[in-house]
Amino acid sequence: MPIFAVKTTASQERTVADMIANREADDIHAVLAPDSLTSYVMVEADSDGAITRALEEIPHARGLVESGGQVGSSSMAEVEHFLSPTPDVEGIAEGDIVELIAGPFKGEKARVQRIDETKDQVTVELYEATVPIPVTVRGDQIRVLDSDER
Repeated sequence: MPIFAVKTTASQERTVADMIANREADDIHAVLAPDSLTSYVMVEADSDGAITRALEEIPHARGLVESGGQVGSSSMAEVEHFLSPTPDVEGIAEGDIVELIAGPFKGEKARVQRIDETKDQVTVELYEATVPIPVTVRGDQIRVLDSDER
């Protein structure tokens, strides 16, 4: 089944995807609006004509992506990486200096002591604490300031 890219207005990807998904069209099978892909929505459909008809009444949809005047389609292998989420702890290493951006220690700087990829958690030791206390936080609650690997 071919997958087509639909050009959208910036920041309207989710709206366009929802409107396409809510249409009762038997020839449109799936819609994907990955956060990492701005201004585009991926649509799995029987043909480009089915999508073109659906887009006529959807605001913020700019049309199908064309290459050399031809509507191009993608395979599942080409969009598969959008389907599996990347863990929040990816790119963080032990010894990195991080800033806590959420939770009770927001704004504090810390050093990464341990990473638990299965739980998507990081154990850090606060810099300015009088007594070093290990604190475990979710990976999305920290931002890397300085990395030993760089």
